Order: sequence, then structure tokens, then C-alpha cells
Amino acid sequence: MFKNELGALILRVTLGILFFIHGFVKFQGGIENIAGWFESIGLPGFMAYGVALIEMIGGVALIIGFATRLVAALFALLMIGATLKVKLSIGFLGNGQMAGYELDLAFLAIAIYLAINGSRILTVSKLLFQKDSDEVTKAV
Repeated sequence: MFKNELGALILRVTLGILFFIHGFVKFQGGIENIAGWFESIGLPGFMAYGVALIEMIGGVALIIGFATRLVAALFALLMIGATLKVKLSIGFLGNGQMAGYELDLAFLAIAIYLAINGSRILTVSKLLFQKDSDEVTKAV
């Protein structure tokens, strides 16, 4: 059991760091540019702000172990949307100008695992609610 929890902790923190960095880079590189790109592919530009915020806030939440299942489910939805709307037409490994969806699939798999199983060790949720993340999720 401990090995599974340790694995979930590693996945949770890693996915949190990766999504936080992706969101941070969107703001650092000029979120207006990302909003313009969203519009160029047929999505409302304001969604760029929402995606970047979800990535940053959700990334921190995963790192500290808060609302792991909910955040992981949101990340899974983001990855499905990104893959279907943008990356699928580019191909699995990309086209030389843009990366393919291979990394998106890895993020999706990790997010789905965490959404299903949660993560119980070293979590803020456990400290705040004196319960493991599964019990908190079931109560909602």
C-alpha cells in the first residue's frame, strides 16, 4: 500500500510542477499572445486566461495536495480539449513546428490516475479536514 501511495505522491507533485510551469510561461510570454492564438484556432481569447490560471492554481494545489481529484479531473479535461482541438491534427510526434500529442497523452494518463485514485500522503487536505482525500471527495 505504501508503495502505491508513494507513487501517487510522485505523480501528483510532478504533474503539479509541470502544469504550474506551463501556466506561468503563458503569463510570462505574454498572455495576450496566447489569447490571440486561442482566437486564431476558433476559441474565445478569454479562455487563455482561464486555462493559464487553472494550470497555475491547480499546479500549486496538486503540489501541496489540495483537492487532488478535482484538480486532476480539470487537468484531464484540459488535456482532452487540447488534444482534440489542436494536437490531433498535428500528429503524435508533431510536425517540426509544434510538438505532437505524445506529452499530452502522458499528462492525461497521470491526471486520470490521480482523479480515480487520489493521493493520501503529505496532503494539505488531510491536515485541513483530518481525513484522507478520498473521504473528503466522497463527502462532496
